[in-house]
Amino acid sequence: MADSSGNPQAPQADAIDSSPRKSSWKYIGPGIVVAATGVGAGDLVATLIAGSSFGYTLLWAAIIGCLVKISLAEAAGRWHLSTGRTLFDGWASLGRWTTWFFVGYVVIWGFVYGAAAMSSSALPLQALFPDVMDLEWWGIACGLVGLVFVWFNKYAVFEKVMTVLVGVMFVVTVYLAIRVTPNLGDAFAGLLPVLPDADDSVLNTLGLIGGVGGTITLAAYGYWVNAKGWTNTGWMKVMRLDNRVAYATTGIFVVSMLFVGAELLHSANVALASGDKGLLQLSDILEEEYGTATAKFFLIGFFATSFTSLIGVWHGVSLMFADFVERYRRGDATRGEDIAAGRRERSLPFRIYLLWLTFPPMVLLFQGQPFRLIIIYGVLGAAFLPFLAGTLLWLLNSARTPREWRNGALSNSMLVIAGLLFLVLCVKQIWDQPWSEFF
Repeated sequence: MADSSGNPQAPQADAIDSSPRKSSWKYIGPGIVVAATGVGAGDLVATLIAGSSFGYTLLWAAIIGCLVKISLAEAAGRWHLSTGRTLFDGWASLGRWTTWFFVGYVVIWGFVYGAAAMSSSALPLQALFPDVMDLEWWGIACGLVGLVFVWFNKYAVFEKVMTVLVGVMFVVTVYLAIRVTPNLGDAFAGLLPVLPDADDSVLNTLGLIGGVGGTITLAAYGYWVNAKGWTNTGWMKVMRLDNRVAYATTGIFVVSMLFVGAELLHSANVALASGDKGLLQLSDILEEEYGTATAKFFLIGFFATSFTSLIGVWHGVSLMFADFVERYRRGDATRGEDIAAGRRERSLPFRIYLLWLTFPPMVLLFQGQPFRLIIIYGVLGAAFLPFLAGTLLWLLNSARTPREWRNGALSNSMLVIAGLLFLVLCVKQIWDQPWSEFF
C-alpha cells in the first residue's frame, strides 16, 4: 500500500503483535554485540591520544559521543521493530541512490576493512608470541578463525562469545583506569563542556564525539535485534534498555582509556603513534611502569577489542548484505518473522560476503594498501554516518513508520545533531584527502 505521494505506508500498528513485555536485564544481548563491535583498537587509540594531549578536558565530549550513538542505534532498532521491515528495505524505499551508495560502501569498505581488522587482531598476538610467526600470518589466522566461527555458528552462540570477550575488555580497561590512579577532581571538572586551548580544538572535539562506538555497526544493530527474536513493538522497551546498556558499556571503555591517557601519558608528555600501533607503544609503557604482567594483560584486552570488531563486522555486515541481495531478487519487503528464523545466516549471499571480507583483503596484508582505494575507502567511511542519520530522520518522520513510533522532538533533535556533526567530519575528511595525488 502507498500513500498519496507514492511512498509505501507502514503496516498498521494493530497488524503487529505489541503484547507488552517488561524490560529485563536477562534479555540483554544485541547491545553487548554492538558495543563490542563498535569499539575497536582505533577508537581506544583516539581516546588515549585525546587524554594524552588534553588531559581530562574532553571527557564531556566522549560522553556526548555515547549519547549521539544511542540515538542512532535506537532509531535503527525502532525502525525494525515498529515496521517489521529491515533498514535496507527502508533505504530502498527512498530511491535507487541508496542502493548504489550501499553497494559501493560494502564492496570497497569491506575489502579494506577486512585487511585492517585482521592486522589489528594480529598485532597483540604477535607481541604476545613474537617467535611463533610473522604479523601477516597472524592476520590470516585471525581472518580464518573469524570466518569459520561466523560460518558455522548462529546468532545465539555468536552473542555468547561476544559477551565473554566484552567481559575481558571491560575487566582490562577498568583495571588500567584504576591502576593509573585517576585524579577524580580533574575528571569531574572534565564534565564541563570546555574546549582545549589548541588551534584545532574544535575539530579534535568533534572527532572524539564522532569516533565513539562504531559506524556501520549502528545500522547492523537492527539486524541483531531481529536475529535475537525481537520482531515487533512488544520488544521496544527491551530494545531501548539493551541499547542504553550498549553505550553505557562503550562509555566505560572510552572513559577508562581517556583516564589512562590523561594520567599515564599526559603528565609524562608522551605522544602515542596514531593507529593500532599506538596500543603496542602503550604496552611498552605499561611494562616499564607496572611490569610485564600488566603489559601482557593489556595485550589480551587489546586482542579482545580487535577480534570482537572483526567477528562483529563479519556477522553483522554480512546480514545486511544478505538482506540487500534478498530484496534485490524478490523486489519486495521482508518481514521480521523471516529474519528471526535465522534464515539469512545460512544464505548464500551471507557466506559470499563473509568470503569477500576474508580472502581478497589478505592480499593487502602482504602488498600494502593501494593508495587510490584507501582514499575512496576514507570518503565512503566518512559519508556513511551522515547517510545513516539523514535517512533515519526521513524514514521515522514519514508514513513509512506507524504514527505512534515516529520521531518525537528529542529523537529528531539528536538525529539532526548527529547528522550535522558527521557531515562536518565528512567534509573535513574529504577535504584532507590528497586528491592531487589521486589523479
